[in-house]
Order: sequence, then C-alpha cells, then structure tokens
Amino acid sequence: MTFDPAFTTSYLVAFAMGLATSLHCVGMCGSIIGTLTLSLSPEVRNNKWLLIPFVFNYNFGRITSYTLAGAIAGIVESFIPAPVTDINGYRILQILSAIIMAGAGFYIAGWLPRFAYIEKAGVYLWKRIEPYGRKLIPVKDRTQAFLFGMVWGWLPCGLVYTALALALTTGDVSKSALTMLSFGLGTLPAVMGVGIMTSVLTRLSRMQRFKQVVGLFMIALALLAAMPWLNPMAIITTHANH
Repeated sequence: MTFDPAFTTSYLVAFAMGLATSLHCVGMCGSIIGTLTLSLSPEVRNNKWLLIPFVFNYNFGRITSYTLAGAIAGIVESFIPAPVTDINGYRILQILSAIIMAGAGFYIAGWLPRFAYIEKAGVYLWKRIEPYGRKLIPVKDRTQAFLFGMVWGWLPCGLVYTALALALTTGDVSKSALTMLSFGLGTLPAVMGVGIMTSVLTRLSRMQRFKQVVGLFMIALALLAAMPWLNPMAIITTHANH
C-alpha cells in the first residue's frame, strides 16, 4: 500500500466543510431567504409544495456561482509560476489552505472574531453585483429565483473563501470547480431547509455550544487538508504481477 500524491481530498473535505458550516450559513443568510420568501406571492408562500421549487432554484443559482468561482480559482492557479506548482509548492498551498480553514473553525467557535475581516476581500465585487439582485425582487418565477441565487452566491463570506483556498490546491480547473460544487452541495440541506423550517434551524444556528462543535470539526478538517495521507482513501493498494 502506498500514498498516491496525485490524490486530492478536496472533494470530501469541501463537502464535509459545507455540511458542517451550513447552519452557520443559516445564521448569516437566513434573513436573505426570509426576505425572498416574503417577496413571493401569498399563494406560493403558504404552499410548501409550490415554495420548495423556488427555494431550490435560489440554492441552485448560488451553487452555480460557487462552481464558477471554483473554475476561476483554477484558472488563476494555472498562471502561478512553475516553482509554486511543483509538488513542494502544492504542499505550501495545502498548508496555507489548512491554516485558513483552521482560522474559519476558530471563527465559527467564537474564538477568532477577527477572521471575519477576510470577508472584506469580496466587498468591492459585491457592490458591483448586488444591484442586479435588487432588480430581481420581488421574485415572480423560478428563472428569477435562479438568477437571484447566482447573485447571492457572490455575497462576501469567509467560509466560501476558505473553500476557494482549498480549491486552489487541486492543480486543475475542473477539479477546482468540482471542489466548490462539493462545498455548495454540502451547504444545500440546511440552507434549503431554512426556507421551509426557518425558526427551528435559525435557533439551532445560534446555539454557542453547537458552534463550538462545528468549529472543532472544521479544525479537524484543516488537519486532514494539511495531511491528506491521513485519509484512507488516499492510500492505494499495489499488487505484484506474477
């Protein structure tokens, strides 16, 4: 059995990160979902079966933007000078990504509030994109819901930037995009649920003990990202040919 250096744990780690931090996203984005839900007609708002497709389209658009951001990150990575893209350079990128991920874990747990400053990196872009989202409210159909979700996906978020840092370590545009897709799919259950069970999920997202558990889990994921050989899926079995 040997370690495969070409193996990337980014899909698994990104999905787990999205799943673990999605209730934090509920606390941050719950008001957005609430506003969007209230902007719908009473007929749709009061019927869960009519509401669910709108909530899904919001999130489908959001995850589409995450995937696009991952592809852009992969393209940016392709322009990084060759010495940084060799095996030693990728180890540096992995470690830097893990440090950012650990910082996000401390932030979620409430132990590193200054991590929120990382969100300022996307404020300029958000100011350019956000007016297009306002033009889509009130949302009248599923296409508008999808387009608003795409705008929403560019909302400055330290956790999204943490996932992008992980995507940069993949060394490939398609892998980088799939890493962000995995992260988005991880956030889907809770953020979908907030459009349907807002009060329950919002209350859970505000529990300090729960935040600390999620933060510790993020720190554990950071260790996995920094030391991918700890993941049994990174081990391949070799058999001698007789």
